[in-house]
Amino acid sequence: MTDRPHRNFYGRIKGKHLKASHQGYLDADLAALSPGAVDWDANPGRAPLDLGALFGGRDIWLEIGFGGGEHLVHQAATNPEVGIIGAEPYINGVAMLLGKLRQASVENVRIHPGDARDLFDVLPEASIAKAFLLYPDPWPKSRHHRRRFVTPEHLEPLARVLKPGAEFRVATDIPDYVRQTMEEVPRHGFDWLAEGPSDWRTPWDDWVRTRYEAKAIREDRVPHYMTFRRR
Repeated sequence: MTDRPHRNFYGRIKGKHLKASHQGYLDADLAALSPGAVDWDANPGRAPLDLGALFGGRDIWLEIGFGGGEHLVHQAATNPEVGIIGAEPYINGVAMLLGKLRQASVENVRIHPGDARDLFDVLPEASIAKAFLLYPDPWPKSRHHRRRFVTPEHLEPLARVLKPGAEFRVATDIPDYVRQTMEEVPRHGFDWLAEGPSDWRTPWDDWVRTRYEAKAIREDRVPHYMTFRRR
């Protein structure tokens, strides 16, 4: 028995079809890149992750829901001096990331193939220097808005693990998600850094377009890029 809390999870864990090559990546590479202390059976007492052992004292960044991994691999390759943890419950996306990591030959990434809330349980307080939430599941129906990431259930532990002054980036093409983000994120210890419209209409200088953004633009939805700083 453990004290694992009951947490409802909404969304897909696995697609209908997983390519043989993707299954091969999962079998060969995932275990070595997954912080074992996140697993409840391996760490029932929820001892904090030893980030120094994982990344040798480097600054740590976090991407929450990395999708197919395009942005995470780009950041890892561009910033080899940092360590990046990606959390993604959709196993097909995890497999896609593993394939991209092989192609890019980057070694400063670790992967939590599951709910970000379980990762928050074992991240030390004030340990993350930058976090990304890029095109999260919009849950468009009003009755489902409580499932969105930008709710207290997620923002409170995120604020706990971010360092003072840490940057939190949010990208979405859903106007109501923008509204909820602007309402909820500042309530949980963040300042919005925009000074004018170009700050939320223009991508970050180090941005790389993801498949989700490409789809949004094809369907005439307007991306928003919001930058916050942990107080």
